[in-house]
Amino acid sequence: MIFLKLFIVFSYIGLFNFGGGYAMLSFIEQEVVVKQAWISEAEFTDIVAISQMTPGPIGINCATYVGYSAVVNDPFIQGVGATHLFGILGSILATISVVWLPFLVMIWISHIIIKHKDHKVTRSIFAILRPAIIGLLAAAAISLMNIENFGHPSSQTNQFILSILICLIVFCGVFWRKWNIIYTTLICGIIGIIAYGLIGI
Repeated sequence: MIFLKLFIVFSYIGLFNFGGGYAMLSFIEQEVVVKQAWISEAEFTDIVAISQMTPGPIGINCATYVGYSAVVNDPFIQGVGATHLFGILGSILATISVVWLPFLVMIWISHIIIKHKDHKVTRSIFAILRPAIIGLLAAAAISLMNIENFGHPSSQTNQFILSILICLIVFCGVFWRKWNIIYTTLICGIIGIIAYGLIGI
């Protein structure tokens, strides 16, 4: 049943996620797009964009959206009817599932870390986890560099060039010039409306 699958998958994602929301993205993609096929690659990239623009952690926002979409698209639920209500229940279940185990684990780990923060084993664990987290973040970034986000270089040349330019400008502006993230996101949204909506690139 879809609700049991949501609970198991997102409990698994929450328990084995390291590095925060961005590091969670590649893990979520592997589970919900590749293995379960609840959403498409294009939907996943849209989810990431929406999760960035809405309040709250990106990983939890993704879980909320996927929970709704997976339930609404389930053939059994569609046959029963009231898909919107069941979709809301799916969102709530996925959101709770992705946080309940990490919450309990963090309470336990916080106690251990405070008690043994200067121990050699604790320092060694964190020394290994730091570069691993960077690898997870890099994997998430690379997985989003796809046709759905940038367009095809041959069939969607204008979109591809504009997307690359925006990506590079925003990266340089945020990384070196410390642009405000909120204003940058709003400006990029306006550019998208003009370029793709009004002009029709």
